[in-house]
Amino acid sequence: MAEVNGDTSLRLAMRGVRKAFGPVQALGGVDLEVCPGEVHALIGENGAGKSTLMKVLSGAHQADDGSMSLDGAIYSPSDPLDARSHGVAMIYQELTLAPHLSVLENIWLGREQCGLLGKMNRKAMRPAVEAALDRLEHPDIRPEKLVSELSTGARQLVEVARALVGEAKVLVMDEPTSSLSRKDTERLFAVVDRLRADGVSVIYISHFLEEVEEIADRFTVLRDGETAGSGVIGEVKLDRIIEMMVGRSLDEVFPQVPHERGEVVLRAQGVRGPHLLREASFELHAGEIFGVAGLVGAGRTELLRVLQGLAPVQGGTFDFVGKAGGAKSATGLLSEDRKEEGLALNLSLGENLTLGHLTPLLQGPWLSHVRRRAVTRQWVEELTVRCASPDQSIGDLSGGNQQKIAFARLLHAGVPVLLLDEPTRGVDVGSKVEIYRLMGKLAAQSKALFVVSSYLPELLGVCDRIAVMHRGVLGPARPVAECTEHGLLEEATRGVGENAAAPVSHTAFQRFQKEYHA
Repeated sequence: MAEVNGDTSLRLAMRGVRKAFGPVQALGGVDLEVCPGEVHALIGENGAGKSTLMKVLSGAHQADDGSMSLDGAIYSPSDPLDARSHGVAMIYQELTLAPHLSVLENIWLGREQCGLLGKMNRKAMRPAVEAALDRLEHPDIRPEKLVSELSTGARQLVEVARALVGEAKVLVMDEPTSSLSRKDTERLFAVVDRLRADGVSVIYISHFLEEVEEIADRFTVLRDGETAGSGVIGEVKLDRIIEMMVGRSLDEVFPQVPHERGEVVLRAQGVRGPHLLREASFELHAGEIFGVAGLVGAGRTELLRVLQGLAPVQGGTFDFVGKAGGAKSATGLLSEDRKEEGLALNLSLGENLTLGHLTPLLQGPWLSHVRRRAVTRQWVEELTVRCASPDQSIGDLSGGNQQKIAFARLLHAGVPVLLLDEPTRGVDVGSKVEIYRLMGKLAAQSKALFVVSSYLPELLGVCDRIAVMHRGVLGPARPVAECTEHGLLEEATRGVGENAAAPVSHTAFQRFQKEYHA
């Protein structure tokens, strides 16, 4: 890396950073400036270069060109341990804790203090751990407690404590709230506020722009491996930030594709299932996008799994009629858990796309890899999936492109009813718009879409009708024109009919609204 004339008013300066992996240019000359005691949001679509840039900062990758300075001095870490010794720590989205070890052992892992005989000196390490935990103010985190006994939110804070013991000057948080409840998110934000007050610089990566507006001071946007813009939070409108991210105007975040409702394809009456599903009755039509709202634990996912045949029906009935009734397989499920059960991340795009429907790929008794590649290329082109080839590992793709392949698997199977559980979870804004447009196109092709989502603006923006599930009971479906965000939240928290609770206060409504948007 080139030398740099350090600016002592900046905590971190990255200038013209470049990084290529073979023929792929991941970073094409990125600039990033972070001040002391600042929360700086790093924003961009999946594949924009955020993770690569942070891996260069943390020493996991070596830049091909460019320069970095830390508190005005040249900074060029040889590896992550070297970066930590300079005060740069990174908390990855997938936490790097050993659950079978204690909080103290995790915090000092790799840097243990030992006595003369090589035995770990817990007594010597404990004061630093206690001091770090005192700054976090979390009652459940104690030095001797096993990490396996902690909640996800508490584990996130153990990672922060590890950075504090290392006297971090720059702390990188990559999607820190993606698995947190709203309560844990608020606790994390309180910790970030204290770190800011103590002069620690926090680089905050998140797809939740509402969250960025709440916690960050300034922002930098990356697009296609280059700096697309930067500014002060509050001085730049959210629409403008989104335009920087995707490189075009997003006048229609929820693009409207004309489609008409046809005949009933699925009729459910009093369906009950295991665990949370108590009763669900509805009719789903061809050419319709039917939305289901509800709080976490209301039974929405359980309903989808019963309809897909992944959970037993314990009462009531549901029938596929018309063309759906004659199909060998009427439904296809898009799981909310893309990594664990939606995709096989160690397999290729083509294998994931075609695995559930191999008949068209057979040549006699044998599977034709030529046909598989041709089918994969067809869907990759139609859904504008960014990839190197049909043989590329799907684990190497961004979240948005992985989700498109998950959609393509259902389309390749030709199912008339699509059960979509949180279809845009974990994807960037640009990919969301493309997925919304795809959903409209599928409805225009007379597909029936049954959509579960925790993001109310999404349901209001793309659905034709919406029903709310409350404590395992699915309420009546209403045309989207008759629905409001406040009304859906009221029904989600109170229910309807004889068992409805008292009206929700304004304060409670704001709390539930934050939970949805988180």
